[in-house]
Amino acid sequence: MADTTLHLMVNGKPVRRAVPDHRLLREFVRDDLGLTGTKVGCEDGMCGACSVLVDGVIVKSCLVLAAETDGCAVTTIEGAASAGHLSPVQQAMIDHFAFQCGFCTPGFVLTMTALLASGESFDTLTARDALVGNICRCTGYSSIIDSFLAAQRQRDAAAEGRKGAADG
Repeated sequence: MADTTLHLMVNGKPVRRAVPDHRLLREFVRDDLGLTGTKVGCEDGMCGACSVLVDGVIVKSCLVLAAETDGCAVTTIEGAASAGHLSPVQQAMIDHFAFQCGFCTPGFVLTMTALLASGESFDTLTARDALVGNICRCTGYSSIIDSFLAAQRQRDAAAEGRKGAADG
């Protein structure tokens, strides 16, 4: 069995580590780096609990080999906040009571983060469709959708404020 030496950024920090070629990204993040916010759920890409961002794109880390991320930037839930402040998505989930047990929360936060970064606009129906790759067994989804739409409104208001400042 061969090893690959990875050179990547994880949550904004450089990481250089040799890993077996067959090692899953989920195993690398959790076991090698100790970032246990990435959850082990269904192990077949259906639940979204293991979701991380790779170069800003949401991926199910149970379906990606760690070696495939060589040279990439990986963001886990531990990297979602910055400078000690929750991200707008994290704060919206708290404000809308969008979690109970919290197991699915990291996957939802990172999925919403990637969707909002795309610049797309969502209504309730399209938000539900966009989040279909994440499963929550506790909340019934209404509060999750509400938090996603609230974070979108905050994103849009911030963009409008930047536009107004640039025009002024």
